[in-house]
Amino acid sequence: MTLAVLLAMLAAPVDELRAAKPGDRVVIAAGEYDGFHVSGVRGLRGRPIVVVAKGSVFRGGIQLTDVAYLEIEGLVIEGAPGNGLNIDDGGTFDTPSHHVVLRDVTVRDCGGRGNHDGIKLSGVEDFTLERCTVERWGRGGSAIDMVGCRRGVIDSCTIRDREDGSAATGVQAKGGSREVVIRRCRFEHAGTRAVNIGGSTGLPYFRPRPEGFEAKDVTVEGCTFVGSLSPVAFVGVDGATVRFNTFYRPRKWFLRVLQETREDGFVPCRGGRFTDNLVAYRSDEVRTPVNVGDGTAPETFEFARNYWFCIDDPARGPPRLPVAEKDAAGGKDPMLAEDLRLAEGSPARRHGADALPPG
Repeated sequence: MTLAVLLAMLAAPVDELRAAKPGDRVVIAAGEYDGFHVSGVRGLRGRPIVVVAKGSVFRGGIQLTDVAYLEIEGLVIEGAPGNGLNIDDGGTFDTPSHHVVLRDVTVRDCGGRGNHDGIKLSGVEDFTLERCTVERWGRGGSAIDMVGCRRGVIDSCTIRDREDGSAATGVQAKGGSREVVIRRCRFEHAGTRAVNIGGSTGLPYFRPRPEGFEAKDVTVEGCTFVGSLSPVAFVGVDGATVRFNTFYRPRKWFLRVLQETREDGFVPCRGGRFTDNLVAYRSDEVRTPVNVGDGTAPETFEFARNYWFCIDDPARGPPRLPVAEKDAAGGKDPMLAEDLRLAEGSPARRHGADALPPG
């Protein structure tokens, strides 16, 4: 390693971030840097602090605590031994980090065998992730893990893992998370559960406090899924919607309905909606369409207007679901291109990611 790189790695921009004022723009010079932890970087409404990190690569994890009105663009984190990027409330649940934007951020090859996440958000409100990419994170962790997060949008992001020996989850919203939208993202073998709506959280870690659900009012829409044992799982959910998504060759189930947090006062997993999706699958890979665990309320789920196509048995009808589906469709080749977009003339034009309504 050259002296220039060694000097760059000693110069993580901690002092610059601590000194930043509302409206400032902090540009990180191209080069390689070590990870860092900084607290209290706070802009104001209409005057955010903007950090631009194009051309710079951080070889260690980054932790940002108690931040507000902060925008980060072009950041690359590679090879961190634990979490890649961690944004949190510092353990003060009544003062969450808020109004955070991550734009064109890349996190890759971080973590080991344990619960290490690509991007971890704990106690963050009013946040946006745009065009971010997370590739290969800790085997027991998530690409993007949200604990007690509210009013967030994850838009046009790419989550990519190995097909064999995959991690636990791709995107996860748990610990009292609510009002989160996952939109127009692409998931490629993104963990055994590509999107885990809910999960299992110790009671002391719920933010701001346990309210009887792991997740509520989460929407997954316009996304494309390739592989994963279960592209979507509803786990301890009190209402969530999965609509207008394209699923290609899930490896075991289309979705799961589970209850992992069983403390007093928690509702059974309920109120899920699975509508207007396009599912192309193989019968030798999916034997049980929906995995329903005990302690759940599958009768409260809704299935409607989904398009089902069995690749190796096109004549197969719609799958058996926990409740009767309304207006199921399918049976004809949806004419998926290599990128899983629908070709002109596809009989499935009203279904899947290509059919997500604007707005």
